[in-house]
Amino acid sequence: MDRTETFVVHRNLLFTVAYEMLGSAADAEDVLQETWLRWAGVDLATVRDGRAFLVRITTRQALKRLRTLGRRKESYVGPWLPEPLLTAPDVAEDVELAASVSMAMLLVLETLAPTERAVFVLREVFAVDYDEIAEAVEKTPAAVRQIAHRARLRVAERKPRGTGSPDQHRAALKAFQTAVETGDLQSLLDILAPDVVALSDGGGVKHALLRPVVGADSVARLLATGWWRRGARRSVEWVQINGGPGLLIRVEGEVDGVLAVRVEDGLVTGAYHVRNPEKLSRVEREIAVSRSRPWG
Repeated sequence: MDRTETFVVHRNLLFTVAYEMLGSAADAEDVLQETWLRWAGVDLATVRDGRAFLVRITTRQALKRLRTLGRRKESYVGPWLPEPLLTAPDVAEDVELAASVSMAMLLVLETLAPTERAVFVLREVFAVDYDEIAEAVEKTPAAVRQIAHRARLRVAERKPRGTGSPDQHRAALKAFQTAVETGDLQSLLDILAPDVVALSDGGGVKHALLRPVVGADSVARLLATGWWRRGARRSVEWVQINGGPGLLIRVEGEVDGVLAVRVEDGLVTGAYHVRNPEKLSRVEREIAVSRSRPWG
């Protein structure tokens, strides 16, 4: 393959690596542009594996941007949520991929230091060899193994619990959708986990919760108010967001927000409401994500 073809063939993989590291599709796209510029100047005669080389460039560029994002988030108004992606139905069928790009997992990854996040994503999601990760993050293989171990422990403490059977999952989603659309308080209480958490991200531009809402009673009352039913003509559409269930909310036909949902053991344990306009430009067209192995 020539230079352009190699990049195009692996673009979805590179986007997924960058997105999982950054939690922002806009920044992931910028990283891909930077990756292409560097790839365009590489002497291909020195490249043994095009995919490996491209993932290495993408990782380094994403790490630089991740550190910048960290400083930007310090002044963010209210809770910060990942930029939601409208994903194809087949993403949900790949359990590992869906879990890795889910809103819940991306929030867990936010608790890791930049290098920890890069190592975890490359090793646990894409099964990259430790030696290759070491080159990407500019550490020794021994150091990368220690970082990977530490990151796994931190993620294990916070990652979503078991989701139950597919039938339980579908039944919970249907019940949640009905309860949200009708605003029935008791139905919401029946489907929400006792420790459910609701987060809302308006970016200081749109009205949103400034703090997390925790507990079935508080979250049920919040959802029962039906913010999408206030005033202007609104509609709610069930879609796949980040490989999982979500509601696309429109006002007068224009996208107003996304409500992504996490279901565990038949109950809703997380509700993530994104209203920041800067994070909603990609929720009306499917974004391709890929877990294709970059090596071997």
